[in-house]
Amino acid sequence: MEQRAFGTQGFTVSALGLGAGHIGDPALDEDRAGALLNRALDLGITLIDTARSYGMSEERIGRHLGRRRSQFAISTKVGYGIPGHADWTYGCILAGIDAALARLRTDYLDIVHLHSCPLETLQRGDAIRALLDARERGKLRVAAYSGENDELQWAIESGHFGGVECSVNLFDQRCLERALPMAQQRGIGVIAKRPLANAPWRFAARPAGNYCEEYWLRWKAMEPDTFGMDWETLALRFAAYAPAVCSAIVGTSSIDHLLKNAIRVEAGALQTGQFESVRKLFRRHGVNWLGQI
Repeated sequence: MEQRAFGTQGFTVSALGLGAGHIGDPALDEDRAGALLNRALDLGITLIDTARSYGMSEERIGRHLGRRRSQFAISTKVGYGIPGHADWTYGCILAGIDAALARLRTDYLDIVHLHSCPLETLQRGDAIRALLDARERGKLRVAAYSGENDELQWAIESGHFGGVECSVNLFDQRCLERALPMAQQRGIGVIAKRPLANAPWRFAARPAGNYCEEYWLRWKAMEPDTFGMDWETLALRFAAYAPAVCSAIVGTSSIDHLLKNAIRVEAGALQTGQFESVRKLFRRHGVNWLGQI
């Protein structure tokens, strides 16, 4: 698995990362969760992205990968859900970081994101100050922001963050125009979420309740050529090799899916003409399409 510098932040991450939302599902067998996490590391996947809101995810990562801590980077998210603290306050951020450290059984976190908070929250400054103070105390390596659109642009321009996470896929390319080129120029590491766009091609008609309704409409509007590939391969090769992207994270509870995704990414970038064809389609149809949070 290709390893890439995470911006200029001093460590590397794999081109394919593991989104650990599925790992937190209590319906997932504990042994199966442990096997999946360890298989990811065995494949050379060195970025695992989790969050406080992902159920049992952080606890399971700590339980099953604690002995292999030096082999991967942890990306997690804070800002909400801490008893006794209002969301997005200084105390909430610090308490959230401490809680994540305990659940993940580690003494430091590699990347900690403010998780899609509003622009006014960012501008107020308390949440950012908490992240930076925690970094000064050695509790995290990179202060980061996860979000889209105006908030993402502000975070990149602010100079406070060393990492960002945003949607990058066939049908969500807004960030590729301005935000990510600027992030790359400034040495900010970039994690691409939703590289499969929640797989709208699964549905013959517009779905409801699957969190890809908007992507399904965009898919039908764009009708991109697959160039002989399956949709998953086209999507992963587009997102994982988009300019500025350090790692594209895909969530799964299946080792078989994990292996297939690794093979798809290892096939390398799309041909230049293929990539530009998809970019032109988005520019033609997606002038007013916002990044999906």
